[in-house]
Amino acid sequence: MRRALLSLSLSLLPLAAAHAAPVEGRLELVWGDGAPGSQLAEQFLVHLVTADGHRYRLDPQAAREAAADLYALAGKPVAVEFAARAATPDGLQVDAIVPAATLDSAGLPQPAVAGNTVWATLLCKFSDVATEQKPLAFFSGQYGNSPGQLDHYWREVSYNKINLTGSSAYGWFTLPSPRSTYVPAGGSADLNKLFDDCVAVANPTVNFAANGGLQGINMMFNGDLDGFAWGGSRCKTLDGINKCWSSTWNPPWSFSNSAPLSHEMGHGYGLPHANNSDNDSDPYDNPWDVMSDAWSNAGTDATYGKIAKHLSTYSRDRLGFVDAARKRTINTDGTYTIELDRASLIGSTKTQMIVVNAPGDAASRYFTIEARKPGGKYEANLAGAAVIIHEVLTTRSTPAWIVDATSPPANVSNNEGSMFKVGETYALPGKFSVTVNSATAEGFSVTVVRGTGQAPDPVFRNGFQ
Repeated sequence: MRRALLSLSLSLLPLAAAHAAPVEGRLELVWGDGAPGSQLAEQFLVHLVTADGHRYRLDPQAAREAAADLYALAGKPVAVEFAARAATPDGLQVDAIVPAATLDSAGLPQPAVAGNTVWATLLCKFSDVATEQKPLAFFSGQYGNSPGQLDHYWREVSYNKINLTGSSAYGWFTLPSPRSTYVPAGGSADLNKLFDDCVAVANPTVNFAANGGLQGINMMFNGDLDGFAWGGSRCKTLDGINKCWSSTWNPPWSFSNSAPLSHEMGHGYGLPHANNSDNDSDPYDNPWDVMSDAWSNAGTDATYGKIAKHLSTYSRDRLGFVDAARKRTINTDGTYTIELDRASLIGSTKTQMIVVNAPGDAASRYFTIEARKPGGKYEANLAGAAVIIHEVLTTRSTPAWIVDATSPPANVSNNEGSMFKVGETYALPGKFSVTVNSATAEGFSVTVVRGTGQAPDPVFRNGFQ
């Protein structure tokens, strides 16, 4: 399979190299997430899609190195400068990826994640698989506004910045081919063909141009794909609208549980994985962000199975959910005592996210501080009430790593070392420290010291890079 991918990449290389000038198009990012317990490594695909539909597969690591913040460009118009280096099995090599000055063929920029984000669920069954695991009413109900349903979840996690009003489900539709056409034995699912055929059979029923173009498409398939559920975007013209549609490809184990489905929708909105700081190859070990470990410390709903925890403030902030008034950025040396409300509190008038730009660090590295507390439908099973700290490095495959005072860091960060409680301090010598002073009604009072005036003898000290 990797030999076939290499042949494909090499076949595209002369086409890419033929462009002396950068090639403009939209950046399509897609993540693959293995079934729980499968031990499958995450998958990440990067494509440049031109206005005429030509697709260049890019090497993900090269793409991350070529862009200042690759994930911030998801779905956006970009210009890509291809490298003279040979393609890898994962795609073409690139030297630079920058925002493009031009807009898409419709003359409109990619819409922001804000306001009414309408999704269509398409139920598509393989021509040789008759089973329909859930009725249409189940999928329509997923978009409801009661606790445990997707509209309610995304309103709460976004502080009412987005909603899913108008989202609906359609099907079951029968695909034109058997499962083996879309998922070759021992191979990867053909996401493009799955998308194209699923959309095509649904198109007589679904108006993809409604409301100026739907936000996204949740595809539900009645058989396993390749061991993965997938989420990200698909750049395509549908009903006259040319854009990158937020897209998810879900096998039964994913659509039967709200937690993994919400995780894939997060990818559809452009979010990367979060991670912990044990420095292994597993990004699914941070239970404080549904974009990492969707399963641990998750609640359960009688209808929708495992339900999603909230996003970390890092992930919330990427999507523009954190108001400027709720975000405190520390750029200069000094001592700052701040009342930090829990991140899940809608309507807070106090700080809910602290960003520390530490002395001497590049702009690509910073730290986020938030308060979390068990409670409500989605956060009821959190490991405890505590201050949570993430180190962010935007050039990393998983930018946000939760800080863990345990040495070595725990395999799954629902441990005491990841939770800073009253009387405890995290200190990064020469950079900054955070001390949890006391609990408040909705969070904690914390003191952040940036520069050399840090607490001299912290309870916890961790100097990972």
